[in-house]
Amino acid sequence: MARAATTSDAFNAIAEPQRREILLRLRRGESAVGELAHELGMTQPQASKHLRVLREVRIVHVRSDGKQRLYELDPSGLLPVKEWLGGFEQFWNESFNRLGDYVRELDQTRQSKESDD
Repeated sequence: MARAATTSDAFNAIAEPQRREILLRLRRGESAVGELAHELGMTQPQASKHLRVLREVRIVHVRSDGKQRLYELDPSGLLPVKEWLGGFEQFWNESFNRLGDYVRELDQTRQSKESDD
């Protein structure tokens, strides 16, 4: 089966590790393509290609500043990912609550045995 185009949605776009690295870097603020490429150890054409994908799914936006194109994170593009992950937050919270209850029961059992000895 053919793989979906990486530009189809945020999930596919962030599936690529180098694009996730770009996003992590852009969390600190806007950056020019050349700076990103240098910092992340990739060529400028590679960085530009990844940024194009991220721009097409609206995770980053670009503005011109003289001859430079500056890229900035647009977290609203990650909203579908956040919403999808939000369903797991309740799962993990409930799991941790059950684990906490279990640990308290074990501790009470241990304390009870120690006081009986």
